[in-house]
Amino acid sequence: MRSWSSPEVPSLDALGLGRGPALTIHDSASKGAVTSDPEGAARLYVCGITPYDATHLGHASTYLAFDLLQRVWLDRGLDVTYTQNVTDVDDPLLERATATGIDWVELAERETQLFRDDMTALRVLAPAAYVGAVESIDLVVDLIDTLEAAGAVYRVDDDLYFDVHADAAFGTVSGFDEQTMLQIFPERGGDPDRPGKKHPLDCLLWLAERPGEPSWETRLGRGRPGWHIECAAIALHHLGTAFDVQGGGSDLVFPHHEMSASEATVATHEPFARAYVHAGMVGYDGEKMSKSKGNLVLVSKLRAEGRDPMAIRLALLAHHYRSDWEWFGGEIDGAEARLAAWRTAVARPTGPSGQDLVAAVRAAMADDLDAPAALAAVDAWAAGSGDDAEAGATARTAIDALLGVLL
Repeated sequence: MRSWSSPEVPSLDALGLGRGPALTIHDSASKGAVTSDPEGAARLYVCGITPYDATHLGHASTYLAFDLLQRVWLDRGLDVTYTQNVTDVDDPLLERATATGIDWVELAERETQLFRDDMTALRVLAPAAYVGAVESIDLVVDLIDTLEAAGAVYRVDDDLYFDVHADAAFGTVSGFDEQTMLQIFPERGGDPDRPGKKHPLDCLLWLAERPGEPSWETRLGRGRPGWHIECAAIALHHLGTAFDVQGGGSDLVFPHHEMSASEATVATHEPFARAYVHAGMVGYDGEKMSKSKGNLVLVSKLRAEGRDPMAIRLALLAHHYRSDWEWFGGEIDGAEARLAAWRTAVARPTGPSGQDLVAAVRAAMADDLDAPAALAAVDAWAAGSGDDAEAGATARTAIDALLGVLL
């Protein structure tokens, strides 16, 4: 699947400003801070969209968080290999296609392109491998074969399920107890009450062909992949085991990331990821912003209204990536005022020390991607005065490199 075009990330090191500090990031599995400073290269997997509706600010906030993570790694001098999936066949997509009378393939392609357009406008770094579920069916089948050889697969009617307790570490990604898992599982696509399952938490690997639904001929029979095995197969193929960060929204901690990690671990006998990093939820009208609730603030709509994409980006950066927060209409106005003040400041003939600003922004971003602190540092710099003739150029480059905001 075609990705989108990444913006060029300027090098602060090339300007004689050295490299940034190592990243400390919050790991959901250990529930604490870990240092992510791999030797030479970093590997990142972020779970992508199910393309049945347009990109909302909750999506944008999540993908922006992992854009920032890549920028800190790049400033550290690391090469970054980034993979993201697209769940381009799944029940919500098929249901929306039926409800709207649009072919499901056409709907998926349309919404995926809109997502690409939104990510391009927001200057979000693109994955090197942008991979659809449909094009990954052979990878999924191979991984299911491996799990079956390990004795972790069983059949319910013609569907295949994963025995989650084949993984002795099941539950360590989320840290949830079984009662909590059983409560959340049906809310997030699980089927704990299906007759014939060995355990209510066992998850679907392969859905056998259903009348009127898409399916593919494989050695497993006609059908299509389950959700969790899709990401496990794509990540293992493109990144290998024990990659550096598995990322996504906090609603993916369980069951999605828990299940994917268990499937991969049973298949490879290696850790799936070194750290699990999750972005908070964005609310609107008192509830989590989601397609199912219909309470969406769309990136494309804001852009169509003439809002500067860099102001949209700043409005999102004003909240720490791990926080849950609510969108209010005035946020974009404040972001546009901040953007205008920064653009005025970098155009001055002199200003406060640009090197001091770089150090402050680097320190904030290396500390669990503390974008609000970084924004406050730029605000203080923009409001100050000084005799550094290179301050504007240095600040413009640093704000682009580390925050992705083009001034």
